Amino acid sequence: MTGQELLDSLGKLFGQKLQNKTEFRGETTYSIRPADLREVAKFCRHDLSFNYLIDITSIDNFGEDPRFEIVYELYSLTLAVRLRLKLKLSEDEAVDTISDIWPTANWHEREIYDMMGIKFKGHPDLRRILMWIFHSKVFPAKCPMSLSRRPRRSKAAPSSPDPAPLPPKTANRAPDRRSCKAS
Repeated sequence: MTGQELLDSLGKLFGQKLQNKTEFRGETTYSIRPADLREVAKFCRHDLSFNYLIDITSIDNFGEDPRFEIVYELYSLTLAVRLRLKLKLSEDEAVDTISDIWPTANWHEREIYDMMGIKFKGHPDLRRILMWIFHSKVFPAKCPMSLSRRPRRSKAAPSSPDPAPLPPKTANRAPDRRSCKAS
């Protein structure tokens, strides 16, 4: 079976579950609904021999609805074919885990949870792996952070006898928790 026949069989079997097909530079991308992820992923792994999960990435489309997009990069080592599966999620929606289909998804899903706050239903160990303890209920993608660590000292007006003192400089200043959305 050639790579094109492989992808055509996926399109024939799932039909309406594959919402949009895009081809660019020999790579095929299908958009799917979050509810269809496990079924499509199992078929790709077991029947189409996409035996390598290259990566799972997430995109924050702030200001749009649905806000998040998850991209699964698959590869067939036997046929040298790439396949990309994309799905969109609203801010409070969870998606099924695929860590039992591709074990490497375990770390990718944990990273996405840690940075974006997207939850994966059925994940065996969904806990933080990158952020420090301060972020126990705050996710960087959902928290507006200042890019500056310390306010700049401005020149005091000549009539001002004593300028206001600056806060002490710290090496790792955390963002203000009051401006962050806890999930």
